[in-house]
Amino acid sequence: MAIIHLSWMMVRNDRIQFNVKYFALTLSLFIIEAIIALCVHDSFVRPYFGDVLVVMLIYCFVKSFLQAKVLPTALLVLLFAFTIEFLQYLNIVEKLCLQDSKIARTAIGTSFSWSDILCYLIGIVVVISVEYFLRKERTNG
Repeated sequence: MAIIHLSWMMVRNDRIQFNVKYFALTLSLFIIEAIIALCVHDSFVRPYFGDVLVVMLIYCFVKSFLQAKVLPTALLVLLFAFTIEFLQYLNIVEKLCLQDSKIARTAIGTSFSWSDILCYLIGIVVVISVEYFLRKERTNG
């Protein structure tokens, strides 16, 4: 059986499968995030709700292409989000001389926040809860 190396994670070919439902969710969440970023300038939705949604977006994107279990996928997405937040703590955008790049500042971010960590945790708890609720509904229905 062939093995594909993806970064530090190994994925078998039979685990790579396009999932239209997760991809549709990814696109929907991306559109919502874009609307929030471009149109919402408040002190709750943009800084907090957007961070809750971003881990959901990343999770759905991963599940769009990989057939993987819920909990490991959710935890890897959470670890990724924490890593990005830690890089913000280290001021990585400035250290890489990307402070003039709006794309880099937006994608990586520029300021560490404990509230972001909490929002990521909330988002992953929602993902896991919804996944297990839907799985329970499918098995009972």
